[in-house]
Amino acid sequence: MPAVTIQLIAEDPNTQARAGLLTTPHGEVPTPAFMPVGTQATVKGVTVDQLKQLGASMILGNTYHLGLRPGHELIRSLGGLHRFSGWDGPILTDSGGFQIFSLAQLTKITEHGATFQSHIDGRAIELTPEHSIDIQESLGSDVAMVLDHVIALPNEPAVIEDAMERSIRWAKRCLEHASREDQARFAIVQGGLDPELRRQCAQEMSKEDFEGFAIGGLSVGEPPAEMYKTIEATIPYLPKAKPRYLMGVGTPIDLVEAIARGVDMFDCVMPTRNGRNALAFTATGSMKLRNAKFREDARPLEEDCPCPACRHSRAYIRHLFVAGEMLGPILLSIHNLTFYQRLVREARTHIQAGTYSAFLDQQRQIWNPPQSD
Repeated sequence: MPAVTIQLIAEDPNTQARAGLLTTPHGEVPTPAFMPVGTQATVKGVTVDQLKQLGASMILGNTYHLGLRPGHELIRSLGGLHRFSGWDGPILTDSGGFQIFSLAQLTKITEHGATFQSHIDGRAIELTPEHSIDIQESLGSDVAMVLDHVIALPNEPAVIEDAMERSIRWAKRCLEHASREDQARFAIVQGGLDPELRRQCAQEMSKEDFEGFAIGGLSVGEPPAEMYKTIEATIPYLPKAKPRYLMGVGTPIDLVEAIARGVDMFDCVMPTRNGRNALAFTATGSMKLRNAKFREDARPLEEDCPCPACRHSRAYIRHLFVAGEMLGPILLSIHNLTFYQRLVREARTHIQAGTYSAFLDQQRQIWNPPQSD
């Protein structure tokens, strides 16, 4: 049996949206699912108990960062990432491929792998497909992502094709090197914004025995409409019976639009990063709490939100940020993560009811309101 499987429970009749149940060695995950990002074995400012209370069922860690600090050997010696972090639910680990992109000025790419200059102490570090898998097997995550070659967009067609083909070769090396039967491997489809390259990559990856498939290389500066077109060009060539994961995305409307196109899983730093910067997501749109108009606002962020931030007034939360109190970023991080969990849970309810189209239209009105003259 594969380490990770998905059971489809419902499909919306008017979109490609689908609801399912992801089964992993550390528990089940209802889909669509949003994974809070715990890059350094922690979701910034949020405890594992709080993550469970706000509705998270799966979180993400990062191979590159944890391999550097504290080191995957140490984490393995302390019982693996679950025991080390205190999170006993499912964990997905990113391979380090995004760091090839984000640390491009410090990185040299060859067919063998990527050579980094550590952002911590400057020492040279080599990350190959095999080493990425070794680190993730030491961490003991439920899902290990293959190492891929992420590039900036837009880019030259030859550069995009070269990175896509290298991602395929690296993915196969990851699969050949992997040894843990209790860990799933997810492939990552690359190809920029080129529908033909995305098709080629998806078809090649689908020939291999991966337990799931991700769409990578997006949300790196391209317009949302281009991202949506790329998802549409990729999804038809991925196995229907396996989970589909859109990496590093995104805004609330991005999630809703991607779900409508058949995506099951998401991760993004947006809810916590924005929370630390005094921006709250709500069912009626976003709210910048530093604005002076909230100085005397006695209302909660949202009346029906169960999170601890919503036990306080907008005025109080604004005060925390103005005063530089650490509780402000903590409360808004928890609120935003709660909102994201509510959003995917509501999406799942509408998929099961066959009313996802109406939900999608409603969300478009909230997040993409008509522009006035």
